[in-house]
Amino acid sequence: MNTEIKNAIIAADDKTQYDIYAKRLLAQKSILANILVKTVAEFKDMDPSEVEKYIEGEPEIGIIPIEPGVTNVQKTDEQGQRITGFNTENAEINEGMIRFDIVFYVRIPSTDNEENRLLKIIVNVECQKDEPTAYSILNRAIFYVSRLISSQKERDFANSNYDDIKQVFSIWVCMNMKYNSMTHIHLTKDETLKPYEWKGNLDLLNIVMIGITNELPEKDERYELHRLICALLSNQVQGNQKFDILEKEYNIPTNTELREDVSVMCNLSLGIEERAEARGENKKSEKVVMNMYKKGYTTEQIMDIVELGEEEIKDIIKANLQAVK
Repeated sequence: MNTEIKNAIIAADDKTQYDIYAKRLLAQKSILANILVKTVAEFKDMDPSEVEKYIEGEPEIGIIPIEPGVTNVQKTDEQGQRITGFNTENAEINEGMIRFDIVFYVRIPSTDNEENRLLKIIVNVECQKDEPTAYSILNRAIFYVSRLISSQKERDFANSNYDDIKQVFSIWVCMNMKYNSMTHIHLTKDETLKPYEWKGNLDLLNIVMIGITNELPEKDERYELHRLICALLSNQVQGNQKFDILEKEYNIPTNTELREDVSVMCNLSLGIEERAEARGENKKSEKVVMNMYKKGYTTEQIMDIVELGEEEIKDIIKANLQAVK
C-alpha cells in the first residue's frame, strides 16, 4: 500500500472517530439541556440544570435507522404484549444505513394540570462539520423531520389516532460557518379566501438550523449557545479553556469521561490538520518532481533537490504518466 492511500485511510478513520466523539459530547444531557433552552419554547428562560430532568433515559447516538420501515422495532414482553420503540437492535447488520445522530424524548414541564407531565416531544440533534456541498442541507433536514413524524405510527400513536402525534424538533449544528446564525423553520398558514380554523397542530414540525464559526464568540446573550458549542467542538479553543468555559460560564461539571472525550477530540483534530498539511506538502513535492522530470533531470538530481527516496520518485513519475494516458 502506497503512502498516499495509507494516509487517506488514516485520515478518514480520524474523521470518523472525530464525528463519533462530537456526537458523544453533544449528547451529554447538560449540553442537550442548553440546546433545548435556546430552541424549544416550552423551556425558554429555564435553568438548563432543571431541564436535564425532563430528558428521558439516555439519548440514542448514531444507532436509530432513518429508512422507512426500520426506524421502529416491534417485540413482545413476557406477558405477550407488543412493545414498539425506536429500533436500536442489530445495528451492525446494516452498516450502510443512514442513522440519526442523536434522538431522545423530552417531557414538557407541567403548567396548569398534572396531565401535562405526560406530554412529550421527540428531539433529533444532527452535527455537521460544515455545510455540505453535495446536497442542500435543508432538504435533508426536511426528510429527517418528516421521518420523525411518520415513524411514530404504531409506536407513539396507533391506527388513525393522529391527534396523538408528538411534536418533533430536528436541530442541526453546522460548524465552520462564515458567521453565527440560528433559524427556526416550521409550518405556517396562509389564507387565500375567507379564513377558516382547521383543527390541528401547526407546531408539529420544527427544524432549527444553527450555524457556528470556528472562532469563539465573545460573551453575548444572543450567542450563549454558539459560545458553548464552539467551546466544546472548535479546534481553535484549547482544552483548558474549554473546561473553564463549561464550568465557570455554564455550570457544567467536567467529569473524567467528558474530559477524556474532549482530549481525544483535540488530538484527532490535530492529527487531521497535520495530515492535511502533509498532503499539501506532498502535492507540492509531486509537482516539483514532475517539472524536473519533464525538463530532463535524472532521478539522482531530483532526489537531491526534493529529498525523497528513489522508489518514491519513481512511483510519483509512474502514477502521473499513467494518469495522462
